[in-house]
Amino acid sequence: MALDDATSDLVAQLAASGMPPIQEMTPEQARGLGPALAEMYGPGPAVARVEEPADAPVPVRVITPEGAARGVVVYFHGGGWVIGALDEFDHLGRVLANRTGCVVVLVDYRLAPEHRYPTAVEDAWAALGWVDAHLDELAGARVPLVVAGDSAGGNLSAIVARRARDAGGPALAAQVLVYPVTDADVDRPSYVDPENQLLVNRDSMIWFWDHYAPDAAVRSDPDASPLHAPDLAGLPPAAVLHAPHDPLLDEGVAYADRLAEAGVEVTRLLVPGQMHGFFTMVGVLPGAAVGMDFVVGEIDRHLSAVTA
Repeated sequence: MALDDATSDLVAQLAASGMPPIQEMTPEQARGLGPALAEMYGPGPAVARVEEPADAPVPVRVITPEGAARGVVVYFHGGGWVIGALDEFDHLGRVLANRTGCVVVLVDYRLAPEHRYPTAVEDAWAALGWVDAHLDELAGARVPLVVAGDSAGGNLSAIVARRARDAGGPALAAQVLVYPVTDADVDRPSYVDPENQLLVNRDSMIWFWDHYAPDAAVRSDPDASPLHAPDLAGLPPAAVLHAPHDPLLDEGVAYADRLAEAGVEVTRLLVPGQMHGFFTMVGVLPGAAVGMDFVVGEIDRHLSAVTA
């Protein structure tokens, strides 16, 4: 399954720019990638309001669409727990808010290597608890709550969904996992496939893990690699989005399989011709629109089921 033309052109454009691979950069240098990509996306659509509440336990950006909110989506961004910032996901958050009719809360969890595992997990969990405690203020009512995220953010979404089950709440209507990190095994077939050595590849994932969890012994913890959780029963319905040209494909499929085997409702989509990272490239890659349609449709379906 070949890359689509738009993705091939983007890969060629990035290669021609002379940008070194992520794994050859310092974290500070790698953090410059996000703003450069965000310039390609351009400003997001208008929304009713955007706020950054000062009382949140970690920085968050609350994006509120016009009209009565149907739900709240807590979104954890990708970036290997090392890169990523609110401004870089603002466009995505605005589109998601307008398309779903939900308040979207972007979470600015602390990054490695300054803040290593499990800091991102604890920040994600604290943010989810804060949102749940402030649903009435954020959405005007006790609306359904959804967790979502891409890559490392998908990892955090899966982990806090399990934590919520174990803690008896917050109640979640759904979890949206976009090509999630679920394991630290970098020798799976999708990791070593030569066709998957693109913007994110095996070496860059090793680089991310080395910054986030340099102690290899902790990488099999369920709060680092959710595929290692002994019990996945009783988790909220999951929508899982995959890319075929993605080192993380196999672990994402394995996690979705385990969820289904545990009796969790799972809906999944593999978008042809896409690489890791495609979902957030709104307006740049046509595959992003396909992925967004899937995510919006799944959130709508699960919100409708909760409120029926």
